Formats: sequence, C-alpha cells, structure tokens
Amino acid sequence: MTTPSSVSPLVRIARATSVVMSLFILSRGLGLVREMIIGARFGAGAELDAYLAAFRLPDLLFTLVAGGALASAFIPTFGERLAHGRTAAAWDLAAKVATLLLVTLTLLALLAALLARPLVAYLIAPGFSPAQQRLTAELLRWMLVSTVLFGLSGLVMGILQSFQRFLLPALAPVVYNLAIILAAWLLAPVLGIRGLVVGVVGGALGHLLVQIPGLRRVGARGRPSLSLTDPGVREVLRLMGPRVLGLAVVQLNFLVNVFLASHLPAGSISALNYAWLLMLLPQGVLAQSVATAAFPTFARQAALGERAAMRTTLKGILGLLLAVSVPAALLLFWLREPLVVLLFRRGAFDAAAVALTGYALAFFAPGLIGHVVVEIVARAFYALKDTLTPVLVGVAAMTLNIALSLLLIRPLAHGGLALANSLATLAEMGVLLLFLRRRLAD
Repeated sequence: MTTPSSVSPLVRIARATSVVMSLFILSRGLGLVREMIIGARFGAGAELDAYLAAFRLPDLLFTLVAGGALASAFIPTFGERLAHGRTAAAWDLAAKVATLLLVTLTLLALLAALLARPLVAYLIAPGFSPAQQRLTAELLRWMLVSTVLFGLSGLVMGILQSFQRFLLPALAPVVYNLAIILAAWLLAPVLGIRGLVVGVVGGALGHLLVQIPGLRRVGARGRPSLSLTDPGVREVLRLMGPRVLGLAVVQLNFLVNVFLASHLPAGSISALNYAWLLMLLPQGVLAQSVATAAFPTFARQAALGERAAMRTTLKGILGLLLAVSVPAALLLFWLREPLVVLLFRRGAFDAAAVALTGYALAFFAPGLIGHVVVEIVARAFYALKDTLTPVLVGVAAMTLNIALSLLLIRPLAHGGLALANSLATLAEMGVLLLFLRRRLAD
C-alpha cells in the first residue's frame, strides 16, 4: 500500500494539480463567459468603467488584509504545526486568526463606506464626471460587503489546502463566477450595472459557503478568540508584514492605472480590464493551479529542511510551465484581435471596443511569461518563510511599473499602461529567479 510519505512530491503535486487545474479551467471558462455577457450588456463605456473603478478599494482591502498576504503567512505557520503533530495548536491559531480577520475587515469596510465619495473623487477616479463619481461611490459601498466575506473564505481556503484538500477551494471561484453570470443575465437588464454588484456580493457568500463542509471533514475546531499576544498570531503577522508592503505597492499600481486611465477616453479602463483578463486566462490555468497545488508541498519540504528536494521540485515545475507559457504568449499577441472579436464582439461590444481591447492585449501578452514564473517562484520564498525578498523585489518592480506608466501613457495611451506592467513583471521574474537560485544553493 502506498502511503502519503512514500509518494514523491512531484507526483503528489501532479495529482493535486489535476484536480485544481480542472476546476481552474472551469472557473476561468466561466469567468470568460461572465465577461462575454458583461461585454454584450455594457460594452466598453463609462458605466462599466465606474463598476471596475469601484472594485479597486474593496480589492485593495481584501488583498492587504486577507488575500495573498494572509495565505503566504498562514499556510506555512499552520502547516508547520500540522507537520509536527501539533493539531490542537494549529486549530487554536486558525480560530484566533479568523477572529482578528473578521474584526479588522469589518472596521475597515465601514470606514471606507463612510469615506466613499471623497475617496473616489480624489484618489480613485478624479477624471470621472461628477455623475460617474457618484455611481462609483455607490457601487463601492455595496462591494465592501464582499470584502469581509472573501476574507473569511480565503482563510478557510488556506486551511483546506494545508490538509491537501483542493477540491472545494478550487470550486469556490466557480460558484462566484456563476453568481455574477446569473446577475449579468437576469438582473442587469432590470437593475443595470447595479445588478452586477448583487452578483458580486452573492458570489462572495457562495465562495465561502461552498467550502464550509470541507472544514467539518478535516475536523475543524476552536472558539473565536481575539488575541494579538498569542505567539502563533504574532508569527503570522510578522510574516505578513513584508508581504503586505509588497501587495500595497502592487495595489497602488492598479490604483495609479485607474487614476491615469480615468483621464483617457471613456472605455479605456474597460478595455484594459478585458485585455488583462484574457492574459490572465492562461496564467490562471498554467500558474495558479500549479502554484496552489505546489505550495503546501514547498512548505512541508522547507519545514523539514529538504532544500535539495525543493530545488528539484521547483526546477521540474518551472521547466514545464515555460514550455507552455512562451507559445501561449506568442499566440495571444498574434491572434489578439480575432480572439477579441470571437469572444466579445456582440451586443454593446462594438468595433471600437474591439480595437481598444486588442490594442491593450498586444502589450499585455509578453508579460504572461513573467506572471507565470513569478506566481511559482514567490510561493517558494513564502514556503521558506522569506516574505521579505519577494516583497522587496516586488516593490522595486512595481515602482518601475508606475514610472513606466507615467512615461508611456502619453505616446501609447492605455497601451502604455499595459506595456509598463509587462516590462516590470519580466524584470521581477529575472531578479527573483537569481535570488532563489542562491537561496536554494545554501
């Protein structure tokens, strides 16, 4: 009989990846259907620009408090306790982190809702008309509800992945996309852009609820407890610190993009979003599914001091991903306008929207390679409990991104924002690979 410890890391990752990738493909496919329906309803115009701009602050709060920062700190800390048989301590940590997370996100969401109008007018989209700013602030307030729900759901996802349970976490985005698809199809004709917000909040709730049965199956226990002095909580916060800084710079770049694009012709923000999602489609299938499956294995290898095994695992994964991502990037560039026409050219998505989106995709396509590699390499650093190195590199890369955005927007309009992202991500990839090679050679 084969025991889990006798299965090689690459085989274990491959098995998990097969589950995760299947549902990632389904989720990304539904995400594409979602954008096709939204595109047919709203095209690339001022109303959809307001909806996308409203996303920025809720996404910022989620990402900094409960998104990648929490996952990169919680999974190694929680997983280390499990790896050494300290199950009770692991669940106590999870309960305390969940309580702190809920309180923090709720307070931040309430504060952001109160300040929504000035935040939109002066920070997010100063180039919008007053009516467009009012709409953006209204949508933002409702979407803040989803931030709290996603925060709790993200923690549940990290717990399940630490137990090598990937099915329900991978199913959660499918539920989220289905909710927005139904909202765009059934509610948008009646409620307009506000119907999409109903789908976002409902989808966030479904994202959480679909994972709850998994907690029972792994024996979840523990009572809510608010503590900032617990050693485990302090360890999570310590590891989160550098990662929060790095993600803040990334989110600052997104805010700068919306800020700058709000001064461009209507539809520029929407076109950037469509092109970005098309680039992320292969990135999600290729990199995120593999990274999600590999991270617990990286964390276990790092916790047990198996540097050589981790190096071998990482080398095999990167070789496979590069062999697929380079041709994918070339295809995205060469077939950009036919692809946009095939997927989006219907309803309100007219020839002008096709041209705007295809133009942005031409500049996003080369960055696919960088995004794929960074997704994997960053997880290796987090597994080593080194959140500082990728953060410092990420800060430098995103600073470069903002500088290039300011430089390239004048000659290339919204295409300059896309090109700046690609160049900065490729630079980030190169530096991270160099540093990780040195780290694993120790």
